[in-house]
Amino acid sequence: MNKVLYLVRHCQASGQQPDAPLTKEGKVQAKLLADFFSRIQIERIVSSPFVRAYQSIAPLAENLGITIDLDARLRERVLSTIMLPDWLEQLRQTFEDFDLCLMGGESSRTAMQRAVAVVDEILLNDAKVTLIVTHGNLMTLLLKYFNEQIGFAEWQSLTNPDIYNVVIGKGHVEVKRIWHE
Repeated sequence: MNKVLYLVRHCQASGQQPDAPLTKEGKVQAKLLADFFSRIQIERIVSSPFVRAYQSIAPLAENLGITIDLDARLRERVLSTIMLPDWLEQLRQTFEDFDLCLMGGESSRTAMQRAVAVVDEILLNDAKVTLIVTHGNLMTLLLKYFNEQIGFAEWQSLTNPDIYNVVIGKGHVEVKRIWHE
């Protein structure tokens, strides 16, 4: 039996800090996400504990009467704890060298492994359809786990919000972007 995952990047937020809330537009986007998923039988929601992530899916959870399970392993990846004037180039390099770890940061491999650990646990759960809310960098790394062709260019093309559908069956995985602004 197939398991279906919806990977959701959070809506527009006021900043990058863990407690940064959604902007006014982000709150409108959260309602659009709730409308988008209203015709899909979501059984479980797992989210990053960052405010912008769980606020993005709160309207849907409320409509469905589902509790949002917060999982710290879905937090955004820390590229570095120091200011990097060339952060975009450094980020691109981490997609080419999965073990590259910048000062105070986390390598792509380490970040991917913690996200995959969440998915592995989700796949053991009885729910057949699970929605996962996370952040752009971590979401791209998780997508790359399922499809090696995904990388820096896909990260660059992500929107706030964004949605990918991942169908996992016996011996196959299908990854498809399903959000269109």
